Amino acid sequence: MASNSIFWFRRDLRLNDNPALLAAMAEGEAIVPVFILDPKLIKTAGSKRLAYLGQSLHHLDDSLGNKLHVIAGDQITVLKELMSKNNASTVHISTEYEPYGAKRDESIEASGIKLIRTGSPYAVAPGRVRKPSDDTPYRVYTPFYKAWCIHGWRKPAESPKNINAIAPSKDARAFPDWKLPDGTKITPAGEAAALERFKYFQKNGLDNYDEARNLAGIDGTSKMSAHLKWGEIHPRTLLAPLGDSKAHDVYRKEIAWREFYADILFHNQHTETEYYAKQFASMRYDQPGEKFKAWCDGKTGYPFVDAAMRQLLVEGWMHNRTRMVVASFLVKDLHLEWQVGERFFREHLVDYDVASNAHGWQWTAGCGTDASPYYRIFNPIEQGKRFDENGDYVRKYVPELAHIKGIEIHEPWEHPDGYTKGYVKQIVDHKVERAESLARLEEIKVNKPAYPKD
Repeated sequence: MASNSIFWFRRDLRLNDNPALLAAMAEGEAIVPVFILDPKLIKTAGSKRLAYLGQSLHHLDDSLGNKLHVIAGDQITVLKELMSKNNASTVHISTEYEPYGAKRDESIEASGIKLIRTGSPYAVAPGRVRKPSDDTPYRVYTPFYKAWCIHGWRKPAESPKNINAIAPSKDARAFPDWKLPDGTKITPAGEAAALERFKYFQKNGLDNYDEARNLAGIDGTSKMSAHLKWGEIHPRTLLAPLGDSKAHDVYRKEIAWREFYADILFHNQHTETEYYAKQFASMRYDQPGEKFKAWCDGKTGYPFVDAAMRQLLVEGWMHNRTRMVVASFLVKDLHLEWQVGERFFREHLVDYDVASNAHGWQWTAGCGTDASPYYRIFNPIEQGKRFDENGDYVRKYVPELAHIKGIEIHEPWEHPDGYTKGYVKQIVDHKVERAESLARLEEIKVNKPAYPKD
């Protein structure tokens, strides 16, 4: 009887540029493609992210000729039953490095299942880039980026041809029926959508990315984050066409930030939920209450903050510039711990990535890696004026202010008709809360994170 191999899809829901899939095809006469619905991950994922995943699984199934096995249950039990039923001795996977995935795979191997690891969700796997001086991990982004570029990455893997996949039985077609909440609209899922969007970005946005990426009111970013989160496209595919221009290098640096944070989490697994700069755990923080609810609902009285939060609630995505602004507002205007906001983002973001989310929050909160000390406090009014000068972003998501034209939209309290359509008053005074944040910083006698130099 011919031997087959199992390919276990996880964060690599694509056929192209997938070395682990090619390895599975090379080993067995046929492959058993499977996605296992993990009850633990499903429990912690928000409704928008689950709806996106459900759509992505259907697209992957279409590309496999409707031969994707989708099974809910304990991974060890599911894999052993598939191996027995299909005469397979190995399970092929892409390597995972985040704490939950890595521990899960270790427990699966401990049960006697042989996992064959090929590739990862990264251009350069976490742990690979190290300081040549003492072979320790980098703590600061800029030297990491330089070393990451020197290390380099492989070109995209070849696309598979004639995938010989075993057809699933009826009980292996447990596609979830996850619906989007009413009033929400997420980005299209799937590998084809990812490739189409990246092609559009290359033509319309890449060459001026350095200038356009911060402007919240325009379509100036690649919008690859959700596709990268689910592995519908690989970062190698995004890196391959990049040249040496400033715009291309800025985009390459954004990809490297994702890999830097994955590396930081790999070496500091506690920072998924705990402070990277531990001294900030002793700072005086407030407890979430009505002001936190106003932040969640996009009703803080600061238009740029509110537009961003409402975009998150409706689309499951938020512009990168405004992610920093709303995070700063939560931590430094409302004096809440970063984990409170991180959990809210985890619930609502379609592109939620454990490393990027935790360390993006810590960077803005001033307790994370390198470039943003605590005393850098975003002014939500000036940020809006600078990065949404015409008010298009606010106007789109805050209809109560749509009647105000131009830059005046960012200060409705200065406009005679600013509150005539029901917009809320400011819940805090930014100048007062900025001073309060700096006073609390002095209480722990820290002016900036004390990191060793790289």
